[in-house]
Amino acid sequence: MPPKIELDITALRHPDSFKWTRYPADVLPLWVADMDFAIAPSIKQALVDRLNSPIGYHASPDALSELLHQKLQKMGISGIPTAGISFINGVVQGLYAAVAGITSPGDSVLTMTPIYPPFLSAITDQGREAHLVPLKQSENSWLIDWSAMEAAVTPTTRLLMLCHPHNPTGRAWARAELEQIANFARKHNLVILSDELHADLTLDGPFVPFAAAADREMQMRTVTLTGPCKTYNTAGLSIGAMFSHNLDLLSKMKRAIYGIGSHPATLSFTMWHAALRDDGQWLAQVLNQLRDNRETLRKFISERLPIVRFSPPQATYLAWLDCRNSAQAGDIQKYLLENAKVALNPGTDFGPGNEGFARLNFATSPVILNEALESIATALE
Repeated sequence: MPPKIELDITALRHPDSFKWTRYPADVLPLWVADMDFAIAPSIKQALVDRLNSPIGYHASPDALSELLHQKLQKMGISGIPTAGISFINGVVQGLYAAVAGITSPGDSVLTMTPIYPPFLSAITDQGREAHLVPLKQSENSWLIDWSAMEAAVTPTTRLLMLCHPHNPTGRAWARAELEQIANFARKHNLVILSDELHADLTLDGPFVPFAAAADREMQMRTVTLTGPCKTYNTAGLSIGAMFSHNLDLLSKMKRAIYGIGSHPATLSFTMWHAALRDDGQWLAQVLNQLRDNRETLRKFISERLPIVRFSPPQATYLAWLDCRNSAQAGDIQKYLLENAKVALNPGTDFGPGNEGFARLNFATSPVILNEALESIATALE
Protein backbone atom coordinates (compact mmCIF):
# COMPACT_ATOMS: atom_id res chain seq x y z
CA MET A 1 0.00 0.00 0.00
CA PRO A 2 1.36 3.49 -0.84
CA PRO A 3 2.46 5.67 2.07
CA LYS A 4 -0.15 7.99 3.53
CA ILE A 5 -0.29 11.39 1.89
CA GLU A 6 1.13 14.18 4.04
CA LEU A 7 0.59 17.82 3.13
CA ASP A 8 2.17 21.17 3.91
CA ILE A 9 -0.52 23.59 5.12
CA THR A 10 1.66 26.55 4.18
CA ALA A 11 1.81 25.35 0.58
CA LEU A 12 -1.92 24.62 0.54
CA ARG A 13 -2.71 28.13 1.71
CA HIS A 14 -1.42 29.78 -1.47
CA PRO A 15 -3.09 33.06 -2.55
CA ASP A 16 -5.05 31.48 -5.43
CA SER A 17 -6.68 28.80 -3.27
CA PHE A 18 -10.37 29.61 -2.78
CA LYS A 19 -10.66 26.70 -0.34
CA TRP A 20 -7.77 27.74 1.91
CA THR A 21 -8.19 31.54 1.80
CA ARG A 22 -11.97 31.82 2.16
CA TYR A 23 -11.64 31.70 5.97
CA PRO A 24 -9.04 33.09 8.43
CA ALA A 25 -5.68 31.35 8.77
CA ASP A 26 -6.64 29.62 12.02
CA VAL A 27 -9.51 27.74 10.32
CA LEU A 28 -9.12 24.28 8.79
CA PRO A 29 -11.21 24.24 5.58
CA LEU A 30 -13.05 20.96 5.11
CA TRP A 31 -15.81 22.45 3.02
CA VAL A 32 -15.78 23.03 -0.78
CA ALA A 33 -15.35 19.89 -2.94
CA ASP A 34 -11.70 20.41 -3.74
CA MET A 35 -9.07 17.84 -2.73
CA ASP A 36 -5.86 18.95 -1.04
CA PHE A 37 -3.73 16.45 -2.99
CA ALA A 38 -1.27 17.54 -5.68
CA ILE A 39 -2.29 16.74 -9.25
CA ALA A 40 -1.01 13.64 -11.03
CA PRO A 41 2.58 14.00 -12.32
CA SER A 42 1.49 12.98 -15.82
CA ILE A 43 -1.06 15.81 -15.93
CA LYS A 44 1.43 18.34 -14.62
CA GLN A 45 4.00 17.29 -17.22
CA ALA A 46 1.45 17.45 -20.04
CA LEU A 47 0.52 21.01 -19.05
CA VAL A 48 4.17 22.07 -18.87
CA ASP A 49 4.84 20.52 -22.28
CA ARG A 50 1.82 22.26 -23.80
CA LEU A 51 3.16 25.62 -22.68
CA ASN A 52 6.07 25.16 -25.07
CA SER A 53 3.62 25.85 -27.92
CA PRO A 54 1.33 28.83 -28.56
CA ILE A 55 -1.87 28.83 -26.50
CA GLY A 56 -4.34 29.52 -29.28
CA TYR A 57 -7.76 28.09 -29.93
CA HIS A 58 -7.93 24.35 -29.49
CA ALA A 59 -7.84 22.72 -32.92
CA SER A 60 -10.27 19.87 -32.43
CA PRO A 61 -11.82 17.86 -29.61
CA ASP A 62 -11.79 14.68 -31.70
CA ALA A 63 -8.84 13.05 -29.94
CA LEU A 64 -10.35 13.64 -26.50
CA SER A 65 -13.75 12.52 -27.73
CA GLU A 66 -12.26 9.24 -28.94
CA LEU A 67 -10.62 8.62 -25.56
CA LEU A 68 -13.95 9.28 -23.83
CA HIS A 69 -15.73 6.88 -26.18
CA GLN A 70 -13.18 4.22 -25.24
CA LYS A 71 -13.69 4.88 -21.54
CA LEU A 72 -17.48 4.69 -21.86
CA GLN A 73 -17.17 1.35 -23.63
CA LYS A 74 -15.13 -0.01 -20.71
CA MET A 75 -17.81 1.24 -18.32
CA GLY A 76 -20.50 -0.71 -20.17
CA ILE A 77 -21.95 2.10 -22.28
CA SER A 78 -21.98 1.17 -25.95
CA GLY A 79 -23.57 2.75 -29.00
CA ILE A 80 -22.89 6.42 -28.24
CA PRO A 81 -22.81 8.12 -31.68
CA THR A 82 -19.63 9.82 -32.83
CA ALA A 83 -21.38 13.17 -32.35
CA GLY A 84 -22.92 12.04 -29.07
CA ILE A 85 -20.34 13.77 -26.89
CA SER A 86 -20.39 17.55 -26.48
CA PHE A 87 -17.81 19.45 -24.44
CA ILE A 88 -18.86 22.14 -21.98
CA ASN A 89 -17.21 24.22 -19.26
CA GLY A 90 -18.39 21.92 -16.49
CA VAL A 91 -21.33 19.97 -15.12
CA VAL A 92 -23.03 23.07 -13.68
CA GLN A 93 -23.36 24.41 -17.21
CA GLY A 94 -24.80 21.02 -18.15
CA LEU A 95 -27.38 21.18 -15.35
CA TYR A 96 -28.59 24.55 -16.59
CA ALA A 97 -28.54 23.34 -20.20
CA ALA A 98 -30.76 20.36 -19.33
CA VAL A 99 -33.38 22.51 -17.61
CA ALA A 100 -33.29 25.17 -20.34
CA GLY A 101 -33.25 22.79 -23.30
CA ILE A 102 -35.54 19.98 -22.18
CA THR A 103 -38.20 21.87 -20.20
CA SER A 104 -40.22 25.06 -20.65
CA PRO A 105 -41.11 27.82 -18.19
CA GLY A 106 -43.83 26.53 -15.88
CA ASP A 107 -42.76 22.90 -16.20
CA SER A 108 -41.66 21.03 -13.10
CA VAL A 109 -38.37 19.23 -12.54
CA LEU A 110 -37.92 16.38 -10.08
CA THR A 111 -34.83 15.75 -7.97
CA MET A 112 -33.90 14.19 -4.63
CA THR A 113 -32.62 16.15 -1.64
CA PRO A 114 -30.23 16.81 -0.05
CA ILE A 115 -28.61 17.75 -3.35
CA TYR A 116 -25.65 19.65 -4.78
CA PRO A 117 -26.90 23.29 -4.71
CA PRO A 118 -26.66 24.02 -8.50
CA PHE A 119 -29.32 21.36 -9.07
CA LEU A 120 -31.70 23.63 -7.20
CA SER A 121 -30.62 26.92 -8.75
CA ALA A 122 -30.66 25.46 -12.29
CA ILE A 123 -34.37 24.78 -11.78
CA THR A 124 -35.52 27.90 -9.95
CA ASP A 125 -33.27 30.41 -11.76
CA GLN A 126 -34.94 29.47 -15.04
CA GLY A 127 -38.57 29.72 -14.00
CA ARG A 128 -39.26 26.04 -13.48
CA GLU A 129 -40.93 24.47 -10.47
CA ALA A 130 -38.69 22.34 -8.28
CA HIS A 131 -40.33 19.16 -6.97
CA LEU A 132 -37.98 18.00 -4.25
CA VAL A 133 -38.15 14.50 -2.79
CA PRO A 134 -36.15 13.92 0.43
CA LEU A 135 -34.13 10.72 0.58
CA LYS A 136 -34.94 8.30 3.40
CA GLN A 137 -32.31 7.83 6.08
CA SER A 138 -31.90 4.18 7.03
CA GLU A 139 -29.66 2.72 9.72
CA ASN A 140 -26.55 2.69 7.52
CA SER A 141 -27.46 4.39 4.28
CA TRP A 142 -29.69 6.71 2.28
CA LEU A 143 -32.54 5.36 0.16
CA ILE A 144 -34.94 6.66 -2.47
CA ASP A 145 -38.44 7.22 -1.13
CA TRP A 146 -40.53 5.78 -3.95
CA SER A 147 -43.88 6.70 -2.43
CA ALA A 148 -42.76 10.30 -2.18
CA MET A 149 -41.43 10.16 -5.76
CA GLU A 150 -44.84 9.05 -7.02
CA ALA A 151 -46.54 11.77 -5.00
CA ALA A 152 -44.19 14.46 -6.33
CA VAL A 153 -44.49 13.79 -10.06
CA THR A 154 -47.22 15.72 -11.91
CA PRO A 155 -48.44 16.08 -15.51
CA THR A 156 -46.10 19.09 -15.87
CA THR A 157 -42.99 17.14 -14.81
CA ARG A 158 -40.60 16.76 -17.76
CA LEU A 159 -37.19 16.03 -16.25
CA LEU A 160 -35.68 13.92 -13.47
CA MET A 161 -32.26 15.16 -12.37
CA LEU A 162 -30.18 12.38 -10.83
CA CYS A 163 -26.89 12.79 -8.95
CA HIS A 164 -24.91 9.54 -9.25
CA PRO A 165 -22.80 9.11 -7.17
CA HIS A 166 -24.86 11.32 -4.94
CA ASN A 167 -23.54 14.57 -3.54
CA PRO A 168 -23.66 15.01 -0.54
CA THR A 169 -24.61 11.57 0.87
CA GLY A 170 -22.04 9.59 -1.14
CA ARG A 171 -24.54 6.97 -2.33
CA ALA A 172 -23.52 5.13 -5.49
CA TRP A 173 -26.89 3.88 -6.68
CA ALA A 174 -26.96 0.11 -7.26
CA ARG A 175 -28.00 -1.38 -10.61
CA ALA A 176 -31.37 -2.45 -9.21
CA GLU A 177 -32.03 1.11 -8.01
CA LEU A 178 -31.02 2.53 -11.38
CA GLU A 179 -33.36 0.12 -13.14
CA GLN A 180 -36.17 1.22 -10.83
CA ILE A 181 -35.39 4.86 -11.65
CA ALA A 182 -35.55 3.98 -15.36
CA ASN A 183 -38.93 2.27 -14.91
CA PHE A 184 -40.24 5.27 -12.98
CA ALA A 185 -39.10 7.64 -15.74
CA ARG A 186 -40.63 5.44 -18.43
CA LYS A 187 -43.96 5.30 -16.55
CA HIS A 188 -44.12 9.09 -16.26
CA ASN A 189 -42.56 9.93 -19.64
CA LEU A 190 -39.57 11.73 -18.14
CA VAL A 191 -36.12 12.56 -19.47
CA ILE A 192 -33.21 11.60 -17.19
CA LEU A 193 -30.26 13.90 -16.59
CA SER A 194 -27.58 11.92 -14.72
CA ASP A 195 -24.69 13.88 -13.19
CA GLU A 196 -21.88 11.32 -12.86
CA LEU A 197 -19.03 13.69 -12.05
CA HIS A 198 -17.80 11.60 -9.08
CA ALA A 199 -18.00 8.23 -10.85
CA ASP A 200 -14.25 7.54 -10.74
CA LEU A 201 -14.24 8.20 -6.99
CA THR A 202 -16.33 5.13 -6.18
CA LEU A 203 -14.82 3.58 -3.05
CA ASP A 204 -16.85 0.37 -2.79
CA GLY A 205 -17.19 -1.91 -5.80
CA PRO A 206 -17.43 -0.99 -9.49
CA PHE A 207 -19.45 2.04 -10.57
CA VAL A 208 -22.55 1.33 -12.69
CA PRO A 209 -23.47 4.28 -14.99
CA PHE A 210 -27.16 4.97 -15.39
CA ALA A 211 -26.92 4.55 -19.17
CA ALA A 212 -25.33 1.11 -18.66
CA ALA A 213 -28.25 -0.02 -16.51
CA ALA A 214 -30.94 1.41 -18.81
CA ASP A 215 -32.49 -0.35 -21.78
CA ARG A 216 -32.38 1.17 -25.26
CA GLU A 217 -35.65 3.04 -24.81
CA MET A 218 -34.43 4.78 -21.69
CA GLN A 219 -30.96 5.39 -23.13
CA MET A 220 -32.75 7.49 -25.75
CA ARG A 221 -34.29 9.51 -22.90
CA THR A 222 -31.02 10.06 -21.04
CA VAL A 223 -28.22 12.63 -21.03
CA THR A 224 -25.20 12.08 -18.79
CA LEU A 225 -22.79 14.69 -17.46
CA THR A 226 -19.18 13.90 -16.69
CA GLY A 227 -15.82 15.60 -16.22
CA PRO A 228 -12.33 15.19 -14.73
CA CYS A 229 -12.21 17.97 -12.15
CA LYS A 230 -13.26 16.01 -9.04
CA THR A 231 -11.34 12.84 -9.87
CA TYR A 232 -8.10 14.60 -10.80
CA ASN A 233 -8.43 17.68 -8.59
CA THR A 234 -8.36 20.16 -11.48
CA ALA A 235 -11.35 22.40 -10.76
CA GLY A 236 -9.38 25.44 -11.93
CA LEU A 237 -9.25 23.99 -15.47
CA SER A 238 -12.93 24.04 -16.28
CA ILE A 239 -14.16 21.34 -18.64
CA GLY A 240 -16.88 18.73 -18.75
CA ALA A 241 -18.95 16.80 -21.24
CA MET A 242 -22.54 15.84 -21.83
CA PHE A 243 -23.19 12.66 -23.76
CA SER A 244 -26.23 10.81 -25.01
CA HIS A 245 -27.45 8.16 -27.42
CA ASN A 246 -30.05 10.73 -28.48
CA LEU A 247 -28.55 13.48 -30.67
CA ASP A 248 -31.81 15.45 -30.61
CA LEU A 249 -31.75 15.75 -26.81
CA LEU A 250 -28.12 16.77 -26.93
CA SER A 251 -28.87 19.35 -29.63
CA LYS A 252 -31.63 20.92 -27.53
CA MET A 253 -29.23 21.33 -24.62
CA LYS A 254 -26.46 22.74 -26.81
CA ARG A 255 -28.81 25.28 -28.40
CA ALA A 256 -30.06 26.36 -24.98
CA ILE A 257 -26.61 27.52 -23.88
CA TYR A 258 -25.14 28.56 -27.25
CA GLY A 259 -23.34 31.87 -26.88
CA ILE A 260 -23.86 32.01 -23.11
CA GLY A 261 -20.85 30.00 -22.00
CA SER A 262 -17.54 29.88 -23.81
CA HIS A 263 -15.84 26.69 -24.93
CA PRO A 264 -13.36 25.00 -22.56
CA ALA A 265 -9.82 26.35 -22.60
CA THR A 266 -6.95 24.74 -24.50
CA LEU A 267 -5.16 23.69 -21.31
CA SER A 268 -8.37 22.08 -20.05
CA PHE A 269 -8.38 19.77 -23.09
CA THR A 270 -4.69 19.03 -22.48
CA MET A 271 -5.39 18.16 -18.85
CA TRP A 272 -8.30 15.80 -19.55
CA HIS A 273 -6.45 14.10 -22.39
CA ALA A 274 -3.51 13.43 -20.05
CA ALA A 275 -5.86 12.20 -17.29
CA LEU A 276 -7.44 9.64 -19.60
CA ARG A 277 -4.00 8.41 -20.66
CA ASP A 278 -2.65 8.24 -17.11
CA ASP A 279 -1.40 4.87 -15.86
CA GLY A 280 -3.79 4.93 -12.89
CA GLN A 281 -1.18 4.83 -10.11
CA TRP A 282 -1.91 8.34 -8.87
CA LEU A 283 -5.66 7.71 -8.72
CA ALA A 284 -5.15 4.36 -6.99
CA GLN A 285 -3.10 6.08 -4.28
CA VAL A 286 -5.74 8.78 -3.85
CA LEU A 287 -8.54 6.21 -3.57
CA ASN A 288 -6.57 4.28 -0.94
CA GLN A 289 -6.09 7.47 1.04
CA LEU A 290 -9.78 8.32 0.77
CA ARG A 291 -10.74 4.85 2.02
CA ASP A 292 -8.34 5.24 4.95
CA ASN A 293 -9.71 8.70 5.73
CA ARG A 294 -13.29 7.44 5.52
CA GLU A 295 -12.47 4.72 8.04
CA THR A 296 -10.77 7.27 10.31
CA LEU A 297 -13.90 9.40 10.14
CA ARG A 298 -16.22 6.45 10.77
CA LYS A 299 -14.22 5.25 13.77
CA PHE A 300 -13.82 8.72 15.26
CA ILE A 301 -17.52 9.52 15.03
CA SER A 302 -18.45 6.13 16.51
CA GLU A 303 -16.09 6.50 19.46
CA ARG A 304 -15.97 10.24 20.12
CA LEU A 305 -19.05 11.77 18.53
CA PRO A 306 -21.96 9.38 19.10
CA ILE A 307 -24.42 12.27 18.86
CA VAL A 308 -23.47 12.62 15.18
CA ARG A 309 -25.19 10.22 12.79
CA PHE A 310 -23.10 9.23 9.78
CA SER A 311 -23.44 6.78 6.90
CA PRO A 312 -19.99 6.16 5.34
CA PRO A 313 -20.13 7.20 1.68
CA GLN A 314 -19.77 4.57 -1.03
CA ALA A 315 -18.26 7.19 -3.34
CA THR A 316 -16.90 10.76 -3.38
CA TYR A 317 -14.79 12.29 -0.61
CA LEU A 318 -17.75 13.97 1.05
CA ALA A 319 -19.36 13.06 4.37
CA TRP A 320 -22.93 14.08 5.18
CA LEU A 321 -23.08 14.56 8.96
CA ASP A 322 -26.38 14.49 10.82
CA CYS A 323 -25.82 16.74 13.83
CA ARG A 324 -29.47 17.20 14.74
CA ASN A 325 -28.95 15.59 18.16
CA SER A 326 -26.46 18.29 19.08
CA ALA A 327 -27.51 21.23 21.21
CA GLN A 328 -25.93 23.41 18.51
CA ALA A 329 -27.91 21.84 15.64
CA GLY A 330 -29.72 25.08 14.84
CA ASP A 331 -26.62 26.56 13.21
CA ILE A 332 -24.03 23.80 13.37
CA GLN A 333 -21.81 25.12 10.59
CA LYS A 334 -21.49 28.55 12.20
CA TYR A 335 -20.96 27.04 15.64
CA LEU A 336 -18.12 24.77 14.45
CA LEU A 337 -16.56 27.58 12.45
CA GLU A 338 -16.45 29.82 15.51
CA ASN A 339 -15.72 27.25 18.23
CA ALA A 340 -13.80 24.45 16.48
CA LYS A 341 -12.19 26.62 13.78
CA VAL A 342 -13.28 24.07 11.16
CA ALA A 343 -15.19 25.14 8.05
CA LEU A 344 -17.90 22.80 6.74
CA ASN A 345 -20.76 23.33 4.28
CA PRO A 346 -24.10 24.06 5.98
CA GLY A 347 -26.86 21.55 5.33
CA THR A 348 -29.28 24.32 4.41
CA ASP A 349 -27.38 24.85 1.14
CA PHE A 350 -28.55 21.42 -0.03
CA GLY A 351 -32.27 22.02 0.06
CA PRO A 352 -35.03 22.64 2.61
CA GLY A 353 -35.30 20.38 5.62
CA ASN A 354 -31.56 19.93 6.06
CA GLU A 355 -31.07 22.12 9.10
CA GLY A 356 -28.70 20.42 11.52
CA PHE A 357 -26.69 18.71 8.78
CA ALA A 358 -23.22 19.62 7.54
CA ARG A 359 -21.00 18.37 4.69
CA LEU A 360 -17.38 17.53 5.45
CA ASN A 361 -14.66 17.09 2.80
CA PHE A 362 -12.20 14.40 3.94
CA ALA A 363 -9.88 14.58 0.92
CA THR A 364 -6.88 15.77 2.89
CA SER A 365 -3.98 14.32 4.86
CA PRO A 366 -4.58 12.18 7.97
CA VAL A 367 -2.86 14.83 10.10
CA ILE A 368 -5.19 17.62 8.95
CA LEU A 369 -8.27 15.39 9.18
CA ASN A 370 -7.45 14.24 12.72
CA GLU A 371 -6.72 17.77 13.89
CA ALA A 372 -10.08 18.94 12.52
CA LEU A 373 -11.96 16.03 14.09
CA GLU A 374 -10.35 16.61 17.49
CA SER A 375 -11.37 20.26 17.32
CA ILE A 376 -14.95 19.34 16.39
CA ALA A 377 -15.16 16.82 19.24
CA THR A 378 -13.84 19.33 21.75
CA ALA A 379 -16.35 21.95 20.58
CA LEU A 380 -19.31 19.55 20.73
CA GLU A 381 -18.32 17.89 23.98
